[in-house]
Amino acid sequence: MKMTELKIMKSAELQVELEQLRRHLFDLHSQAVTEKLENPHQLQMARKDIARVLTLLNGRGETDIEQEQRHRRSVAAKRRES
Repeated sequence: MKMTELKIMKSAELQVELEQLRRHLFDLHSQAVTEKLENPHQLQMARKDIARVLTLLNGRGETDIEQEQRHRRSVAAKRRES
């Protein structure tokens, strides 16, 4: 994802994008372990995309990004349990 695309997104959208990118990176790591990853360069690209999103959020003065992510995950888990 390019920086210009990310800059036009709102902070809440960036939070969601960050969560999706982290899930994607986790999936890529899983594929790498099972030797099913076709393009190892995808790991590096995913990490750079995460860094871009975090850089934008920090530049906008967003604080407690990690805490917000944990909160979103716990709320989603509670919804699944119900």
